[in-house]
Amino acid sequence: MTTLLKNKKIKIWAAAGVVLIAVIVIRLCLNKKFDSVEALQDYIKGFGVFAPLALTLFQIVQVIVPVLPGLFGCAAGALMFGWWGSFLCNYIGISVGSVIAYYLGRKYGVDMILTMFSRKQYEKWSRKIKKSRSYDVFLFVSTLLPLFPDDFLCYFSGLVKMNSRKFAWIILLGKPWCILAYCIAFGLIK
Repeated sequence: MTTLLKNKKIKIWAAAGVVLIAVIVIRLCLNKKFDSVEALQDYIKGFGVFAPLALTLFQIVQVIVPVLPGLFGCAAGALMFGWWGSFLCNYIGISVGSVIAYYLGRKYGVDMILTMFSRKQYEKWSRKIKKSRSYDVFLFVSTLLPLFPDDFLCYFSGLVKMNSRKFAWIILLGKPWCILAYCIAFGLIK
């Protein structure tokens, strides 16, 4: 089997896996109302020993299909697993979800983004980004700040044809700080 064909099969299986996980998690989320950190925490606890994996998968999906702010996952995780366990689950989940959102934005373009976010939000951030001298710096700073619309910016980064390696490095270096701060803060509440 040629390497090209093998890589294509791997990509197809990976995409199918992500879609399957997303469908399962979204379906479960629609059957359950997550109106509080406690409700999310109870749901995640229901997975028993697989609760850390469930939180990680939840965070992947919540970036791809923004159901709740990532803050909810950080809070629920810190209360269940302590700040360090929560940080690992949330950082991995949010980072993987961010990269997937980037590739979805790149592949499916503005039409997909407008099905998930309002035109008003899209135009607002488009204007701000156009005024920015360096989108790379803007994105990095936005990943450091709490309550910033990073899910949207991950999709948007795919639209502006940002280099995928650069995007991944920005996410890997910028994302952990805000997530870590949330996890430590909520871990102190425990």
